[in-house]
Amino acid sequence: MESESKSSNLESRITKIDSSYLASWYNKVSSNPVGDVFLLDSTLREGEQSPGVSFTVHQSLQIAWMLDYFGVNAIEISPIVSPSHKESCRRIVKAGLGADIIVHVRALPKDIDVALDCDARWIAMYHSVSDIHLKYKLRVSREETIRRAVGAVEYAKSHGLRLRFTMEDASRSDPEFLNRICKEVAEAGADRIGLPDTLGILRPQGMYNLVRAVREVVDTPLDVHCHNDLGLATANSLAGIEAGADQIHVTINGLGERVGIAPLAEVVMALKLIYRKKMKVKQDLLSELSNLIERYTGVRTPESKPIVGENAYKHKAGTHVAAIIREPAAYELIPPKAVGNKRRVVFGELSGKNSAAFLLHILGLSPSVEEAGKLAQGLKKLQCGDLFELSLSEELEEEVLKVEDKL
Repeated sequence: MESESKSSNLESRITKIDSSYLASWYNKVSSNPVGDVFLLDSTLREGEQSPGVSFTVHQSLQIAWMLDYFGVNAIEISPIVSPSHKESCRRIVKAGLGADIIVHVRALPKDIDVALDCDARWIAMYHSVSDIHLKYKLRVSREETIRRAVGAVEYAKSHGLRLRFTMEDASRSDPEFLNRICKEVAEAGADRIGLPDTLGILRPQGMYNLVRAVREVVDTPLDVHCHNDLGLATANSLAGIEAGADQIHVTINGLGERVGIAPLAEVVMALKLIYRKKMKVKQDLLSELSNLIERYTGVRTPESKPIVGENAYKHKAGTHVAAIIREPAAYELIPPKAVGNKRRVVFGELSGKNSAAFLLHILGLSPSVEEAGKLAQGLKKLQCGDLFELSLSEELEEEVLKVEDKL
């Protein structure tokens, strides 16, 4: 009964924040209403392209299982990198997971054969479409690109595969050519079309324009895959959804080539909090997923990482601490427990009397307002910056409320 009560309290706090404290009026989507949104996690493919990152077969299976349990709709992995990657792919395909397993290959019959050998049911193939890639990377013409793309789609469909065709470097392609090749692969039988901002060069309105232009010439479902070179991956992904795409590519902690793509945690919580999407995901696992990837890769999650970083729920300024003691929603979008994180209070030079009173109270003292104020002034006179911090357990949260009642 106690655990049910705590769960109910958490849900009521989320509902309260959702209905009363978000900037709903300003966040209204005035044009195209956003429908169902699906999540494709590419940690095992795009994420492994992050410098210094490599997963063993065992780690890949564990990550896939955790992502499936969390509730993503699709998991992407490439079998063509090495024999161990092929083994990982084969095992994950046969693991009986609920998510679609997307086997990522080039738009070549020999690569599609590798996917078939892994018993793939879904594949993703890609081909560059920007002139700079066609000239300097692949050294092929636009006409040869279309011939390759259509031929690869037809080959895959002849083997009973469902597929996504990704237009690599779509954001730097000629709009007329992009529309033409999208129409050609759609007519050849592609089940989805991927529109990546491969260099992270678009602003949100640019991503909206890109997706909207393709949406007007094909009915095929669209994916967005946004790189974070200018820090706009999450914003661009959401803009793509507003323009008519229905699937966002993410990775845990935003891992990926160069500085990565849109992070899973940010996209999930933006969809839930801003777009009010009722997603069947276990959001309280977000921090655990982040910690798992940190352990497997050795790539430390930045403290300032939204949602899952330690600083996401760390409060330091005296006025901020005073506010969260009375109502956490004053400085928190959602309770930390809801995403598996912890609230932390920093004590030191910026502490106010509320912080000082809380500190004295948990040490077993019952300070007056004057005594709490003296301690706060003493901390400031030390001029030592931050002295220490406390992670607030449920028991300490109760102590916070007791202090608030007395001040």
